[in-house]
Amino acid sequence: MDAKSIIDALDAEIEALRQARALLVSSGTSTVKKAGAQKPRKPAKRVLSPEARKRIADAQRKRWAAARKPKKAAAPAKAAKKAASKKKPSEGTAKAAKKSGSAKAKKAAPRKAVPVKSEPPNTETVPS
Repeated sequence: MDAKSIIDALDAEIEALRQARALLVSSGTSTVKKAGAQKPRKPAKRVLSPEARKRIADAQRKRWAAARKPKKAAAPAKAAKKAASKKKPSEGTAKAAKKSGSAKAKKAAPRKAVPVKSEPPNTETVPS
């Protein structure tokens, strides 16, 4: 095949594509849908039966009751621990001092620096 016959074949193909495009445009309807044309569907609303709601509520109340019970029994145990720690102050004070020092450093670190207003130097001499 020479170059002239290839060009003629391409021209014929281009003309056929133009005619097909013209037919599609004139018909007004297209079979090809755009990607974003569909509306996104909302997820279906989930509905619980009254029995299921009651079971869930009862289970949660049971969890809350279990969480409240140990706190009443733990109060005397905490008082006993405090009394025991007061008897040996030498053990806890070093750790407490170390913790308080690091706690102060952590608290002080995030603070922003406040600009200090500087006053002009006093040029007046004080009589002696």
